[in-house]
Amino acid sequence: MSAISNSIDIDRTPEDVYAYVTDPTHLPEWQDTAVSAVPMGDLPVHIGSRVLVTRQVGRRRVPTTMEYTELDPPRSWHVHGIDGPVRPDLRGYIEPLDDGARSRVTLSVDFEGHGMGRALVPLAVKPMVRKEMPRSEEKLKHLLEHSAG
Repeated sequence: MSAISNSIDIDRTPEDVYAYVTDPTHLPEWQDTAVSAVPMGDLPVHIGSRVLVTRQVGRRRVPTTMEYTELDPPRSWHVHGIDGPVRPDLRGYIEPLDDGARSRVTLSVDFEGHGMGRALVPLAVKPMVRKEMPRSEEKLKHLLEHSAG
């Protein structure tokens, strides 16, 4: 299956956007299903950093350990789920616009299903993410454009 990808333009510098989106403690602020994101080590994140992300999926809270596998500030990052029946694989890209005064953020996510997750990915997970991703990006844009700094 192919990744789900979406882009949005944000009136903040790539550095500002990168600092915000790669800080896992902000995840519940802009992603509707993210209930918590608890770093398993020191911040700021680095390659190999892990985060326990808990998502509300229907009536269930589903924890997944995510690991940062690539960080290229302020251009891109990659995090990958390392446990659970559904393991997200997210790549984020930030392109400077207007000589770096603004940013285009592109998020691309795919999923690995393990066990019962193989059936859940196409039937439930991907349709849910297709709906959630544009809302999350709009929320991210609003938070970044209306915050101090």
